[in-house]
Amino acid sequence: MTSKLKVNIIADGGDNAIMTSDGSGSLTINNAALKNTPAFAARLSADTTISNETNTKIDFDEEIFDTDSAYDHSTNQRFTVPSGKAGKYFFSIVVHLNSGGAARLQNCQIYIYKNGSSALEQNFNFNSNDIFQAGMSIAGTFDLSAGDYIEGYARMSNGSGTPSIEGANDTDSMFTGYRLIGA
Repeated sequence: MTSKLKVNIIADGGDNAIMTSDGSGSLTINNAALKNTPAFAARLSADTTISNETNTKIDFDEEIFDTDSAYDHSTNQRFTVPSGKAGKYFFSIVVHLNSGGAARLQNCQIYIYKNGSSALEQNFNFNSNDIFQAGMSIAGTFDLSAGDYIEGYARMSNGSGTPSIEGANDTDSMFTGYRLIGA
C-alpha cells in the first residue's frame, strides 16, 4: 500500500508560499533562507601571463552566473558579501598553470584572499620533476560579514620562461562560491 500527498504550494502560517510546483515536477523555492545564495561562478577567459615569483591576482573576468550581482568581473574580480547576507560561505578556485616554455614548474601556490590578505594557501613543489603544466585547486569555508571580499591569487616560479595561468578553454581556471544554508 502506498500513500500520496499532492500539493502545488507549501505555505507558512501567514499563507506565504515557501515552495511551489508547476505540476510537472519543477519546484521553486521561494524562501531566500532555503537557498544557497548569493552564489557565483566565474572563469578566466584567456591565458594570463604572471610575473615569476610574484603573488598575482587572478583576473577571473567572465561571469558564468551571479545570483546577487556580488561578483565584480569587470573591475576588481572579487566577490563582495552583499548587505544582509552575512554567514558561512564556501569558495573554490581551480587553475591550470603553465611554465611558459622549456622551463619547468618549480614552486607553485594558489591563494584565497579575504579582505586583501591571504586567508588560505595551497602549495606544491615540483622541483624534482619535469612538470611543465599542472592543475591546482583550493577550497575552504569562511565566516563573512557584509562588505567582506574574497579574491584569488597565484604565484609560480620557474628557472626561465614566462609562467601563465591557462584560461583559453571553458574550464581551465574557475572561481566559484556560495553561502551555506543551515550552518
